This record gives sequence, structure tokens and C-alpha cells, in this order.
Amino acid sequence: MPETIIITGASDGIGAAAARALSASEHTVVIVGRSPEKTARVADALGAQHFVADFSKLSEVRRLAEELRERYPRIDVLANNAGGIFGDRTLTEDGHELTLQVNHLAPFLLTHLLMDRLILSKTRIINTSSVANLSGNIDINDLDLATRFSPGRAYSNAKLDNILFTSELARRFGAEGITTAAFHPGVVASNFASESTSPLRVIYRSLLRNTLISSEKGADTLVWLATTAPGRDWTSGNYYIKRKPGRTNRQADDAGLASALWERSMALVE
Repeated sequence: MPETIIITGASDGIGAAAARALSASEHTVVIVGRSPEKTARVADALGAQHFVADFSKLSEVRRLAEELRERYPRIDVLANNAGGIFGDRTLTEDGHELTLQVNHLAPFLLTHLLMDRLILSKTRIINTSSVANLSGNIDINDLDLATRFSPGRAYSNAKLDNILFTSELARRFGAEGITTAAFHPGVVASNFASESTSPLRVIYRSLLRNTLISSEKGADTLVWLATTAPGRDWTSGNYYIKRKPGRTNRQADDAGLASALWERSMALVE
């Protein structure tokens, strides 16, 4: 049965690849991206509807949520896929470290603003994380990394935030029909890290790029989570790599930290 699937960060990379795969299955795929030109190009090729939002501005996340609520009475899948690794420590106009906001606070806010609609739809919420979560070390009192900042540390922490957000979503809303999973797409040949000053940009701009997997392969687990049954094919609240449960940072199992992150995130986006 065709479903309505919203994918953020879908103007390029695994988001665009997932949109192509899911559109081929006759689902209604909604493309969300930052670049008006790239987002429209992907959507037009698929005959899909699209929306533009820059997650470095929470005002645009709020506008996006309003537009999605107006357009879609039912949302079967919300794929929070937008994210990235950046350069020197930068604060957004909202006063948050850029990596934290784009990778965690913006999708947290979008999900929160859509939650009543998601509950009615018994939505599957899919969060793009990374194996980089293993290097994370979250201090709930310094999510913005005012001390000991590095691009890699900010990204690792944000990807661990994604996993904690996933587990807390399952705990808070599982009884209301919400199911959710996080996943690692693999090291994908895309424009990821193009704005970064971290060592990762060397991989993505060098001959080593030839060893990376395609966006289509990177999107495989996202597509699998979007099209299979939680409770039968996968377990809500878990983290997956190549369709199998993945190893996570020890902090990922800290229910108290997950709850504290939720409350702190809510305070930061109010």
C-alpha cells in the first residue's frame, strides 16, 4: 500500500538515493533539502513534492513543520536524514553550535512539532546516525561544546544524540504507536564533509573516495527500515548497520542520559 514518506536531507547523497528507491515503489515521497536548486532537481526527476529548509535556522524548521502539517494529514514515515560535519566552532542565529543544531536539535524540533500528527499516523521515525557515535562523549551541561571543541568531536556527539533521541522516542511514545530506529549508512561517496575542515574532508576529496560505497548502498538500510515492519523485521528504539543491530557507545544505553538529553533539547529549542 502506498505510503507518505518524508525525507530530510534528500537533495543529495543517501537521502536522494532513498527517495529514488522509494518512489519506484509508488510511495508518495516528500523531498526536503537546504538548496532550492538541488532539492527541486531531485523532486522534479521523481515527480515528487518538495520543501526547502535550512536546519541552521530553527525558524525555518518551524515553518517547514507548519507546511507539512497543512499538506499531509497522514505521515507514514519521517526520515530525519539531514546532517553534516562542519569546520571551526560556529554558533547559529539561534545561539547553538552548528553541528549540534543541524544534526540533532533541528530534527528533534521537527519531530516534536509534528508529534500529534505522527501519533495519529503511527509513524515510523528513522534517524540517520553514524558509527562515529562510538567516539562520542556527551556532557549534558555542555552540548554546544563551549570547551574542548573539534569538528570530529561535535559530529560524534551529535550522532550519539541521534541514537539517544531514538531510544527516548521509543520509550515516551511507543505505547502510542510510534516506532523508531537509528542507522549507520556506511562511508558513502557523496558531498558529505564538503564544508568541513576535519580530516574527513581528505577522504572525501582524494583518491580514497574510490573506496567508498555508493549512495544507493548507503541508503539501503534507510529504505529497509521504511518499508518493513517494526516488531517483525526490526526492533523499535534500536540502532542498525547493514540491516543488523549495530554496536553503540556505552552512553547509548544510559536511559537517564537519554531522558536528560530530551529535556535539555526541549529547553534549547523553545
